[in-house]
Parts: sequence; structure tokens; C-alpha cells
Amino acid sequence: MSEFVTDWLTPDWPAPAGIKACVTTRAGGVSAAPFDSFNLGDHVDDDPLAVARNRSTLTSRLQVEPAWLKQVHGIDVVEATPAEVMQADASWSRTPDIACTIMTADCLPALFCNRQGTQVAAAHAGWRGLAAGVLEAAVDSFDDAPSEILVWLGPAIGPQAFEVGPEVREAFMATHPQTANAFVPSANPGKFMADIYQLARARLAAHGVTAVYGGGLSTYNDERFFSYRRGARTGRFASLVWIEQ
Repeated sequence: MSEFVTDWLTPDWPAPAGIKACVTTRAGGVSAAPFDSFNLGDHVDDDPLAVARNRSTLTSRLQVEPAWLKQVHGIDVVEATPAEVMQADASWSRTPDIACTIMTADCLPALFCNRQGTQVAAAHAGWRGLAAGVLEAAVDSFDDAPSEILVWLGPAIGPQAFEVGPEVREAFMATHPQTANAFVPSANPGKFMADIYQLARARLAAHGVTAVYGGGLSTYNDERFFSYRRGARTGRFASLVWIEQ
């Protein structure tokens, strides 16, 4: 994958040989500050021409067709269709060289494939989508049993930076009391520091998915990535997964 920008990430997971994935960073694009430089989000007030050039660069470097979504923090899952931007927070594909594509800047990107290498999926999981079941919905887009699904968790806000209110903890605890350990009281009374990776793993395990990889890269602390909490006016990086032709 020499065509990647040097610091773009290749997920480390035991996916079948025909499954490819990539996570972009801020490097390699043409957007001006504060979107510098490889912003792929077309909804953050960046120059539309710069975003278009960045997206064109992504397509040419990876030699795939990204299927962009209008993400709304929900749980809808659609078939990845490059020709149409659909409102959803997860997509799936069985078609080679069509990349399920998620944009984030602190929310959790999750990439999926089955052990046979015949289907992929990607999900955008902010806390609302995660609590509502977007990861489970992505798993359910496969015909395979959950035990046959592999998941890679991409860069997201780390537990030292993700302060939430009690309503967030209650939203998870209401259906998954085992997530209690993912919330640690913060220095601010009534607030908690949340571990989004631990929450995702607990939800996936409860749904029968145990082959979960990745996690541990904090968008807030790692300046290779855009982070909404670090600077509210910021760009979006992409996490993509596809079946290679």
C-alpha cells in the first residue's frame, strides 16, 4: 500500500487477504487552517473546492470509490453506494472496490468484515449512536453469525479527554449494566470520564462479537487527527474498508 500518505494508517487486524482498510490523517491535502490539510468533511465550512480536491486525491490514491454518508448520530445502515449520499451512520458492501466510509473527529469509527471476506461494513459511533445500537446494527447487516465478524476500532477520543454528564452513563447502564466500569468520576462533581473503546467492546461482546481489535488512539491527544473537542472548528478524517478486486 505504498500509495498511502506516509502517516495514513493501515489497521492491524487478522482480516482475510482480500479485505483492505485505511484511516486518513490530517496530512496530504490542500485545505487551509483550521482544516489543514486533508479535510474530507463537506459540512464543516471548509472551502468546497479544497474538500473536493482532497476527496479526489483519496479516490486516486486508494483506487476505490468511497461511499460517503450524511451522518446523523443514528443507527440506520445502508448499502454503500458511491453515486448517492444517503443519511445513515453505517454502511455495508459486498461489491469489490466500493469503500464503506466513515468521517470522524472524536467519534468512534468501527470497521467490520466477515471471516470469509465477502462483506465489509463501517459504522460511525458517537455516544448517542453507540448507546442506541449502531454497532449492533452494523453486525446485523451480515448474514453471518456475530462470532464470524471481525471488528477494528479506529481513532477516537480517549478516556482522559471524554468528559460526559450523568445522562450519558445512564443511557448505557439502562440496557448494559456491565458498562459501569467504563465511567470514572471526573474532577468535576457529577461528571464522568468515559472510555468509548470499553463501551464499544462491551456492547459488541453482549451481541456475540468477540473478535475486536484496535482502540487506544486518542484523537484529542494525537494531533495527526482532527478533534472536535480540541478545536470545535476542525475537519474530518476518514476510515474506510473495502473488498479488493
